[in-house]
Amino acid sequence: MRKLTFATLLLASVAAGPVTAQSDPLVQRVGKLEKEMTAVQRKVFPNGVAIEPEIGNGAPPAAAGNPASSPVADLTARVDALESQLQVLTGQVETSGNRVKKLEDALGAYDARLKALEGAGPIAADTGASAAVASPAPKPAVSAPKPAASATKPTAASATKIDPDRKAAIAAVEIPATGDAIEDAYTYGFRLWTAKLYPEAQVKLKEFVAKYPNHKRASYAQNLLGRAYLDEGKPALASVAFYDNYQKMPRGDRASESLYWLGIALTKLKKASDACKVYKEFDDVYADKASADLKAKVAKGKTDAKCAA
Repeated sequence: MRKLTFATLLLASVAAGPVTAQSDPLVQRVGKLEKEMTAVQRKVFPNGVAIEPEIGNGAPPAAAGNPASSPVADLTARVDALESQLQVLTGQVETSGNRVKKLEDALGAYDARLKALEGAGPIAADTGASAAVASPAPKPAVSAPKPAASATKPTAASATKIDPDRKAAIAAVEIPATGDAIEDAYTYGFRLWTAKLYPEAQVKLKEFVAKYPNHKRASYAQNLLGRAYLDEGKPALASVAFYDNYQKMPRGDRASESLYWLGIALTKLKKASDACKVYKEFDDVYADKASADLKAKVAKGKTDAKCAA
């Protein structure tokens, strides 16, 4: 769509003849149209990008042999067409707004439930049991290192003790040193994930997003954080990570992928109906941008969640 310039279009017709005095009601309708379209544009294009109607600069030529219509009649017909287009556009905006609002409400409520679960005892114990290093997450109950159940209460020193084999595995992961500190920080988290050292990868990836929230790699790191949780068998925490990536960085390079993985996590949590809503959002937002491979994965996700066609 192109820039809407109602005043230019309509004044061009008015200038064709002495119509102004005869068309005060039309002038009022034009003014009303301009105001309504401005309001619609502000809703659809909040950054000020304007649009143009798909109509010509003048009325259709009169058929040969028939008397030409009057300037007022031509102007009236064009105003009628503009009003009709405005009604259609307004309806589309309202439909789109309602769809997005419903999804935001559903996912927002689910996000709140999951974040409440983060602070609960069972998840906290599960999350901390395998952690080798302290997590910088804001909820200590979730990330504080805790050992698995044992016959004796561990001391503070033993709670953070790393198994020698795991320590060796961590040491075997090469720390990149390319001279680009930001890229190296992400790469190290990625290498820890590749080595299946998920708790350590989670720590580094959360640190990266917290320290470089506006960097291009932030979307990659947040998505990989969700993958690390999911691969460790923690779909509830994974769903929070994926949802945060889509919600906070919808234009990030991994936002569409996070929406797909969010559907997978929800399916694992037996929230198939929510997963189907997520896949529908993927189709609405990313269907024309996503790769064929990702769209094929989403299609399989829909099948697994038994989404309606």
